[in-house]
Amino acid sequence: MASPVTILYVDDEAALRTLVKNQLVSEGYEVETADDGDTAINLLKNRKFAIILLDVRMPRVNGMEVLKFVRAENLTSRVIMLTAVDDLSVAIESVKLGANDYLTKPYDLNVLLAAIERVIAM
Repeated sequence: MASPVTILYVDDEAALRTLVKNQLVSEGYEVETADDGDTAINLLKNRKFAIILLDVRMPRVNGMEVLKFVRAENLTSRVIMLTAVDDLSVAIESVKLGANDYLTKPYDLNVLLAAIERVIAM
């Protein structure tokens, strides 16, 4: 049996982190969470993740900075940016920085799962 796909889910909203983690675990993914960009970067220095679900707007270190770190370190993780701000310029910037996909909150679980499957297939 293949090992589960590993996901790092980074979001500063605790309730949303718990909800999404539980949903993804029930779908068979192995999920680690971080509540801010600093924590995410520290986790990424010590562990590999197939997928990173990354909130754009967070205190201290935002999602764009984490994305820059991921690409600067040549990590092979696929990155899906998540944001409550429906702003095309944010989407364009995240793609230019190397994001594999972009979703606006609130997102339906099926849309998130489809995005994860899409970036896994890349």
